[in-house]
Amino acid sequence: MRGYDILGNIALVKFQRGESAKSKRQQAEQLIKNNKRITTVLEKKDKIKGRLRTPKTSHIAGLKTKEVLYRENNSLFRFNIDTCYFSPRLANERKEIASMVKKGESVLILFGGVGPFAITIAKTGKPKRIISMELGRECCKYALENVKRNKVEVEIIQGDVRKKLPSLQGKFDRIVMARPNLQDSFLDVVFPKINKSGTVHYYGFYKEESLGVLRELIESKAKEAGKRIRILKIKRAGDIGVREYRYRADFKVLN
Repeated sequence: MRGYDILGNIALVKFQRGESAKSKRQQAEQLIKNNKRITTVLEKKDKIKGRLRTPKTSHIAGLKTKEVLYRENNSLFRFNIDTCYFSPRLANERKEIASMVKKGESVLILFGGVGPFAITIAKTGKPKRIISMELGRECCKYALENVKRNKVEVEIIQGDVRKKLPSLQGKFDRIVMARPNLQDSFLDVVFPKINKSGTVHYYGFYKEESLGVLRELIESKAKEAGKRIRILKIKRAGDIGVREYRYRADFKVLN
């Protein structure tokens, strides 16, 4: 076994290449035996891919389900592992950004998934308005359920950010771009929607030696949009491959 993530009742496991089905089943059964939280073990078959960034999994042991009830930051999230991207490794990111939100802010979450960023922020009681936008219909279905489950007020919008955002009414004090690993930066449709002195949290995926490309991208897109910005911080927010990392760039829009 190379490693695993625990998502509520499900362990999502990576096995060594070439391991037999019998060996996988034995290890999975031992994992269930050793951890009372785990009722199901799934094998992660391929890298996360596709526009919706979902994994392909297969059942190895335990209850035959792919639906999770997962607790994080005093919130509960239900979702299907095969149809909704969710990273438990971003729990601290969600908590950190929620701590930055100020009273009365209007907040927009892009690529919002099943609602973890939006709900974590909403639970602080600080924002006056919070919207989560997500392409996946299945994710939006779960996001609506999770909003009710956590008794918060979040507006869920299903659709393509590039198509939906330009027609969205109003501007925002804070925009979180919980962006998957896609070529499109989406910054050109974001800049018109941020208030003066508003903050953008932009996630990008880079090797450490090419981190300057991230700064150059943000600065060039701001210039094209006629915006002056100040980059506050660029921090590593997790690894996604060999010497390749998820980074978060926090920047303020000055005009």
